[in-house]
Amino acid sequence: MNRITCTGLAVLMICIGLHSAAAQTVGSTYTSTAPKDCRQIGKPSELDGSTTRICPGKDGLLVLIAEDDLREIVSVGRNRKQAAEEPAAKVWFAPFNSSETTIEWRAVGAKPFAIIQRWHIADNADPDKQGRPNTKAMLVVTRLPPGPVCHVAYVDAIANTTNELARKAADDFARGFACGKDEVKIIGTRGRAVELATMR
Repeated sequence: MNRITCTGLAVLMICIGLHSAAAQTVGSTYTSTAPKDCRQIGKPSELDGSTTRICPGKDGLLVLIAEDDLREIVSVGRNRKQAAEEPAAKVWFAPFNSSETTIEWRAVGAKPFAIIQRWHIADNADPDKQGRPNTKAMLVVTRLPPGPVCHVAYVDAIANTTNELARKAADDFARGFACGKDEVKIIGTRGRAVELATMR
């Protein structure tokens, strides 16, 4: 009788363990920050054409995209005001830059803890035939609430050919990253995009 009870208990514990492991599965979902999928705030600036838009994210979070002087910031919050006050909203790359319109959300179950987005950083040292700077691609990993929203890691998308590096950086570092204290991590081979993004 005891043996049967123990066996039943063991099976139950295994089932609970499997259920718990499934609940902790880390995965990716995607949203768009394309203008057509977002709400523009006000009108473009008459002075320089700068724009701000709010885009739907995951788990009640909104994505703030603000462009000014051909440079963008991307931040996340429960509302526009909160997103605009996060550390991520105060990070400007020195060269001209833009972000792509697909955001990858890394989440445990339905709770996102980081986003990954591809950026293009202008390289003035590498002009095209018309004299305009070619751009270099970089993946930016940003941590999400609870706690501040800030950049956690940069992955040069030319020097490193896989998005898995950015996913691993998000999974390994985002939740424990201390914004304002920890330095942004350079993951993989340091290429030209990362060099441009970190120049001051």
